[in-house]
Amino acid sequence: MSIPVIIIEMAIFAVLFTIMCFKTTGGNNTTQVENYPPDIQEEYFKTHKRIPTAPLSKRVVITKSVALIGFAVILIIMALLAGAKTFIQGFLFAFGMMAWIGAYDTFFIDWVLFANMKRFRLEGTEHMDKAYHQKWFHLKGMLFPGLAFALIPAVIVGLIVMLIR
Repeated sequence: MSIPVIIIEMAIFAVLFTIMCFKTTGGNNTTQVENYPPDIQEEYFKTHKRIPTAPLSKRVVITKSVALIGFAVILIIMALLAGAKTFIQGFLFAFGMMAWIGAYDTFFIDWVLFANMKRFRLEGTEHMDKAYHQKWFHLKGMLFPGLAFALIPAVIVGLIVMLIR
């Protein structure tokens, strides 16, 4: 596998992920409301229609499933471009990319941008500075279920690479 290609793909994956985050959060956009800390959700739903945010609610399962399939498609293309030829190479590539994007999301998107940019604030929660700076909430989410979810596209990518190559 090509290390320079993988490094370029890491940057591209981060850009794509950042665009997705900007398009699906903030204001009245509830696409990712379940990813906000519970106290922010409660404040938001005091003045807005409540939607299901429980991890196993139909809405969240569908949203997460669509995201995982989207990640798998992107990662299949990236793994093939990087030169993955076996299940293990595809699996490790995809899991590594998911771990990378989880770390990027936690340490940059959540801890820096989400915490400090007013654009990520849900309408009616703009005053909750402390709630938006909950580092432990985001780190826990990245470790579990984040890394467990990373296994799903990793297996899919490994299988597709194995079948194609």
